[in-house]
Amino acid sequence: MTEGMTDEKRRAADWFRQLRDEIVAAFEGLETAHDAGPLSDAAPGRFEVRETTRTAEDGSDAGGGLMSVMRGGRVFEKVGVNVSEVYGTLGPKAQEAMAARGVPGIADDPTFWASGISLVAHMQNPHVPAVHMNTRMFWTPGAWWFGGGSDLNPCIEYDDDTAHFHATQKAYLDRHGPDVYPRLKAWADEYFYIPHRGRARGVGGVFMDDQNSGDWEADFTLTRDIGRAFLPAFLPLVEARRRQPWSEAERDVQLIHRGLYAEYNLVYDRGTKFGLATGHDPDAVLMSLPPLAKWV
Repeated sequence: MTEGMTDEKRRAADWFRQLRDEIVAAFEGLETAHDAGPLSDAAPGRFEVRETTRTAEDGSDAGGGLMSVMRGGRVFEKVGVNVSEVYGTLGPKAQEAMAARGVPGIADDPTFWASGISLVAHMQNPHVPAVHMNTRMFWTPGAWWFGGGSDLNPCIEYDDDTAHFHATQKAYLDRHGPDVYPRLKAWADEYFYIPHRGRARGVGGVFMDDQNSGDWEADFTLTRDIGRAFLPAFLPLVEARRRQPWSEAERDVQLIHRGLYAEYNLVYDRGTKFGLATGHDPDAVLMSLPPLAKWV
């Protein structure tokens, strides 16, 4: 691990791992519930877990993480919950991107450390919304910051679901001031937008990047509250919709909507670009892609 802020980096990485464990347990609990929905007769899904690695350009070890993926469950068609802790030296393209965002000192010392959690869930039932959550800490000798957020991606929209998801996030973020939730919601609306389609990929959520107020503890607490809000924002929606029957036409709508998700993640998502550009395990980076999708 690179030097500097050793205790803070350890605390951040440990939190992302703790949150991962809580989410994995909750999702497996949904799979084993007595009435999981129309696919209750199928075997409950379980997470397959494996370690991931990042290899530096010189072939040396540069960290890694834990990839947890469930496929073909009763509730989840595919869900991944990954954590990582990587470090090393940023390549020229990554340095250029960081410098363009105003990261101080990156041209003088491109050493970096990063840790985070990334989650994407694609559901069996078209009435249950897909969801994404990601939070991270990034460090260089010249700066540190937090980023990430959570957003809902239903193929069949329900106003009550959208209202609950946003209200829960607002309740957690209002602890940090009345301006935080509106600012992060507006940022999510801008970030999770597909320019070539002229539409958002879902119904929004919250998002931030380059979060450095100068108070590491306050920014870490904000990041943790984004993560803490996830399960209470999402699980009630699964409970409310997982028993609804669906038609082939609704399944078709779901697959077409997943095409939008795939387009966004492959063309615009910063995390996907960074992971592939810096040599992280491509299967872990592309975990977010749906198991099946369709284009008209």
